[in-house]
Amino acid sequence: VSIEIVGKTVSVPEKNRLLRCFQFLSINTISYGDFCWNGECTNCQIWCHDIGQTDANDKPILSCRSEVTEGMVITKLSQFIKLEGIDK
Repeated sequence: VSIEIVGKTVSVPEKNRLLRCFQFLSINTISYGDFCWNGECTNCQIWCHDIGQTDANDKPILSCRSEVTEGMVITKLSQFIKLEGIDK
C-alpha cells in the first residue's frame, strides 16, 4: 500500500502493523530501536490522518497496535522512530 511519512510517499506491505512497516523501510534502526512492540512503552507513537483530511484531523496512535491503511498520512513521528531516507 502507499502511505505518506512526513512528506515522503512510500510503499509498504499491506495487512501489517505500522511498526512492522517501519521495520520494512528501515530494518536496522527499527529492529534495534527501543520498542516493546506491545504498546506499553509508547515509543512508537505517531500522529496521522486519513487521505483527504488535514493536519487538523491528526490523531496520535501507537504504530505497534495500528494497521497500515492505503493513503494514510503520517505527519509526525516519535523521537524514537528513526527511518533511513526519511527526514523528520
